[in-house]
Amino acid sequence: MNTTQKVQVYDTTLRDGLQRRDISCLLEDKLKITRMLVKMGIPFIEGGWPGSNPIDTQYFKSIQKEKLGQTQVVAFCSTHRANKRPETDPAIKSLLEAETLWVTIFGKTWDLHVTEALKVDMAKNLAMIQDTISYLVANGRRVIYDAEHWFDGYKANPHYALQTLSAALTAGAEWLVLCDTNGGTLHDEIADIVTDVRLWLQQQFPNGSVPHLGIHTHNDSGTADAGAMAAVDAGVEMVQGTINGYGERCGNANLCTVIGSSGSSMLV
Repeated sequence: MNTTQKVQVYDTTLRDGLQRRDISCLLEDKLKITRMLVKMGIPFIEGGWPGSNPIDTQYFKSIQKEKLGQTQVVAFCSTHRANKRPETDPAIKSLLEAETLWVTIFGKTWDLHVTEALKVDMAKNLAMIQDTISYLVANGRRVIYDAEHWFDGYKANPHYALQTLSAALTAGAEWLVLCDTNGGTLHDEIADIVTDVRLWLQQQFPNGSVPHLGIHTHNDSGTADAGAMAAVDAGVEMVQGTINGYGERCGNANLCTVIGSSGSSMLV
């Protein structure tokens, strides 16, 4: 990568990585992996989805006893359900009970998924993003927003995709992470779209303090690492990935490759 900016590494081995076929972890396994990642100096470790299974729930209780140094363990969840409010959604309640300072929320970006998967109208989805993040910020959390299926959504309906980012920013998200959830966007197109988003953000924030951008790539086309590095060249400040590229289907961006290819630009 030809870059001098500092880039945060966000490891999601303990969630995405454990979705790989034939990989599973007991609680002590997850704690051991966390300790190793802390020793490596990884800034952000996504510990799992609290409330989704007993091990993840217990992990967030146990991790509070660990010495983490400067590493932040992050809890992961979706926006609140369409038929509930954030304060009445059990998943959001479990997220707060994880007691992490940082949380990552993912929301729908692709209009197809809004109408066909969530089966809500477009405005309702924007409200779900904004209400969830606002509620978490009001409860003292710092929020990373993962824009699920970002690249597919942007190509299908760029105006609406950007509205979802606006909803997250208005609510108080500090990071916007652009996710190639299908793993089908090639690296040159990732670079072009990241550049589009950066220009849009600069227009929204003409006086500076432009929000931080991140990248999250899957490897279905065999180009997750190249896509992540192209996004860094285009200006993102966070790379999400897993150790050895473990992950569902064909895997995720391999942090071992991305960090090793970055020279001094990565903070690890």
